[in-house]
Amino acid sequence: MFTMTISRRALKPPLSPPLHHLSTTTPTTTTTPPWFTPPPPLPLPHQHQDSSDPILNTLSEAIKNSHTKPLQTSLKPLLPSLKPQHIINLINLNPHSLTPSSLLSFFTWLSSTSHNSKYCHTLHTYCTMALFLYTHKMNSQAYSFIHTIVSRRGKDSAFTVFQAILKAKGTNFTSFVNILNGLIAAYLDLGFVSDAIQCFRLIQKHKIRFPFQGCTKVLEYLMKLNSPMVAFNFYKEILEYGFPPSLYFFNVLMSMLCKEGKMVEAWSVFAEMWKRNLRPSVVSFNILINGYCRFGDMDAGYRLKREMEERGILPDVYTYSALINGLCKNFWMRGADELFNEMCVKGLVPNVVIFTTLINGYCKDGSIVLAMDAYQLMLTQGVEPDLITYNTLVNGLCKSGDLGEARKLIHVMIEKGLKPDKITYTTVIGGCCAEGDLDGAFEIKKMMFDNDIELDDVACTALITGLCRQGRVVDAERILTEMLNADLKPDDPIYTMVIDGFCKKGDVKMGFKLLRQMQSNGHAPNVITYNALLNGLCRQGQMRNAEMLLQAMLNLGLNPNDITYNILLDGHCKYGNPDDFDKLRGEMGLVHDYATYTSLVSCLSRSSKRQARK
Repeated sequence: MFTMTISRRALKPPLSPPLHHLSTTTPTTTTTPPWFTPPPPLPLPHQHQDSSDPILNTLSEAIKNSHTKPLQTSLKPLLPSLKPQHIINLINLNPHSLTPSSLLSFFTWLSSTSHNSKYCHTLHTYCTMALFLYTHKMNSQAYSFIHTIVSRRGKDSAFTVFQAILKAKGTNFTSFVNILNGLIAAYLDLGFVSDAIQCFRLIQKHKIRFPFQGCTKVLEYLMKLNSPMVAFNFYKEILEYGFPPSLYFFNVLMSMLCKEGKMVEAWSVFAEMWKRNLRPSVVSFNILINGYCRFGDMDAGYRLKREMEERGILPDVYTYSALINGLCKNFWMRGADELFNEMCVKGLVPNVVIFTTLINGYCKDGSIVLAMDAYQLMLTQGVEPDLITYNTLVNGLCKSGDLGEARKLIHVMIEKGLKPDKITYTTVIGGCCAEGDLDGAFEIKKMMFDNDIELDDVACTALITGLCRQGRVVDAERILTEMLNADLKPDDPIYTMVIDGFCKKGDVKMGFKLLRQMQSNGHAPNVITYNALLNGLCRQGQMRNAEMLLQAMLNLGLNPNDITYNILLDGHCKYGNPDDFDKLRGEMGLVHDYATYTSLVSCLSRSSKRQARK
C-alpha cells in the first residue's frame, strides 16, 4: 500500500456554494435527459501537446532507469524547475509508454519529502493520476487518491473537486464515470452525504453519462440513515434523470415508512410505483396491508386486499397473516375466524405464525377452550408448534387458573424436543403464586435451576409477592437476598412489600434493616415505605419512635399523606389517653397535613395534662 502527502495549500478549498441540507426536491422538468451527450474534450495547451518535450523525455528516462539510478540523482537538476503541468502532461501523453505502476511509483515519490525540492502536487495532478489509474483498471489505487482528496478537502467541497475532475477528464469517458462513482463513494465513506448528492446534481447539470453505481450507493446510504422520506425524494429525483425504477427500492421504502407508522407517506410511495409503470407485487401489497393492520386501520387493510384481487394478484399466506393479526389485536375474533376459514377454502395452508396469532387472540379474549381447539387443529394439519406457541398457551392456561394443564404442556414440549425457556418457567411461577400454590412455584424454580436457567426479576417478584401474601416473610427475604446476589435489582415496591410483611409480623427491627439496605442500594424510599414502618411502630405502641420517623420523612422532603396521619391517630387512640379516644376517632380521615395533625395532638396532650393536675 502506497502513501502520499498532499499539500494543504494545494488542497485548500476555495469558496464554493455549500450544501447544508439533504433536500432532494424533485426537478420541475419531467423530460428524461439523454443518457450520454459528452461535451467535447478540453484541448491540452499547445505547448504541452508535443510528446518530444525535453522535460517529458528526461522524466521518462529517469523513471525507466530508476532501478539502476536513483530518481533523486537523475532528476536533481530538473526538480527546481518542475511544475505540476509537467506531471499532468507526462501522465496524459506518456511518450515512452511507461507502465502504470512505474508512473504511480514516481508520482508517490514526488509526494514524499525525500527529494528536498519545493515541488508540490495540486488538486489537478491528483485528479489526473486518479483518472489514469481508473483507465488502467487500477481501481483500488485510484480510489485511494480520490479518498485522500475528499478527506483533505472536507465537507462542502464537491463543486471544487468535481470541476477539477472535469478539467482533467480528457477523452476517456468510461474512466470518467468510474471516477465519479469513486468520488460519490468517497464522500459517503466520510459521511459527507450532502456532497455526494451535489455530485449527482453536477453530473445532471453537465449532462454527463449517468453513474448508476454511485447513485445506488447514495440511495442505500440514505436508507441506512433511517430517513425514508429523504431517500424517497432523492429516488424520485434520480428517476427523473433516467435511473431505472426498481420494485425492490420501492418495497424497502414502503417497509421503512410502515415501521415508523407513516402510512400516508407509505401510500405515496405505493402510488408512485404505478406512476412509474411498475406493477406492485404481492409483497408490495403485503407490506402496506401489514402496516395498516399493525396500526389498527383494518378498513384500509381489507380495501387493499380487495384491490389485489381485482387486479389479479392473489393474496397469499402472509396477506392473511397480516389481516388476522390485526383482527386479533383488536379482539375481533369472529372476523379472524372468517379469514382463517377463507384461506383454508382457497387451498392456502396456515403456518405456525397464523395458528399462534389465533391462539394468542383467543387467550387474550379469555377463550382458552378455543385456543386449545386451535392447537389441536394445528397438530392435525401437521403444523408443528414452536416455543412461542407453547409459551402463549401456557400463559393463557395460567391466567385461566388451569395450572395442571399448563404443566402438562411443558412436559409435551420437552417430549417434542423443545426446551422451555425463561419465559415458560416464569409464566408458570407467576400463575402458581397468583393461585397461592407456592409449593408448585418452588417446584418450577427447581426445574429452572436443574436446567441452568437463572431466575429473573419477574420470577423473583412473583415469588416474593406470593410469599408475602401468605405471611412467609422470612422466605420472601431469602428470595430478596438471592436477587441481590444474582445482581438483579429489586424495585421499590418489592422492598416495601417485604418491609411491610416484617412490620406486620412485629419485627420492626428487621423492617428498619431492610430500609437501610434499600437506601444503600440507591433506592429512595417513598411515603408508602415509611407508612409500613410507621404502622409497625404504632401497632407496638412506639409512638415516640413513630413521631421521630415522621420528622425524618419531613426532613427528607417527603409529604405524608392522609394514610400516614390515620396510622398515627390510630396509634394515639390505642396507646394514648382513653378519654381522647372518641375525639381522635372522629378526626381520622379528616387530617390531611402536618400542621393539623400537630395541632390536634398538642391540644389533646395539654388537655390530658390539665386533667391529670385536677
